[in-house]
Amino acid sequence: MIRPIEYIHPEDEAARRNMEAIPGFAAAMKLFMRYYSEQLFHGLNMANKIRLSPKQLPQIYEKLPPICKKLSIKEPEFYLEMSPFPNAYAMGDTRTMITVTSGLLEYLTDEEVSAVIAHECGHIACRHMLYYTMAQLLLQNINNMGLLGDAITPIFWALQYWSRRSELSADRAGAVALGSIERMVEVQIRLAGGPASITKDVNIDEFVKQADYYDTLQDNNWDKFLQNWSILESSHPYAAIRVREILKWGKTEQWQRIKDIVQLEEKGLICPNCNKAVEESWIYCKECGYKLK
Repeated sequence: MIRPIEYIHPEDEAARRNMEAIPGFAAAMKLFMRYYSEQLFHGLNMANKIRLSPKQLPQIYEKLPPICKKLSIKEPEFYLEMSPFPNAYAMGDTRTMITVTSGLLEYLTDEEVSAVIAHECGHIACRHMLYYTMAQLLLQNINNMGLLGDAITPIFWALQYWSRRSELSADRAGAVALGSIERMVEVQIRLAGGPASITKDVNIDEFVKQADYYDTLQDNNWDKFLQNWSILESSHPYAAIRVREILKWGKTEQWQRIKDIVQLEEKGLICPNCNKAVEESWIYCKECGYKLK
């Protein structure tokens, strides 16, 4: 089993620790989530969306279980929402829920939809859900909260800053679940420029250069202020940045080792207890003694 600590982006971890250093922050968030948000979302989802299952649109649902197994997470509730916009999102904390839109299913290929689902499951695997859900709630409602909204704006900005970095970890988790960096890149290309019929021949190297150029727009204080202000309330980093980050990780020894483990797991040649390679003939793992058969 590959643990999230092996692929969580360091900027995600650092931003989360900074938030949790605020006295009472995590406890207050968890209390609000448990007694208000989760129950509200569950009710709204059941009343107004289609819950996917082996008996309800199984051709969509069946994408979820293998991803959950790969990431060692409990299956979240899985919903389909009617919307022309290609989107997917996860909500909840102790009760987790993933929603995909009809626009997403029409816009992406089956393999790309699986990559999006793997990304959302990655948020669950990385234990993002408490803060991730609160970030989305505040993004939708802070402008309608009056003086309270003004008072908690610094917390909102901190959550959004962390949320942008959490997306980088979820992209990595998606790659782990699928055993493919390329699939995660394809999704970002589609969401940035259009469906495969238009963007299948995009030059990835040139797209990555756009991220490098974007960095140069922050060479002086005024430009840096403008670029930071433009993304201040955004929950996601820009597509070119995400592509560059996941490709950079794909060149590391860390990813190569994880990819090797994924391939061994698919062949049943990895010990689920100690994560060491085993041979098909072994009854017990010679590294830790775990019974394999």
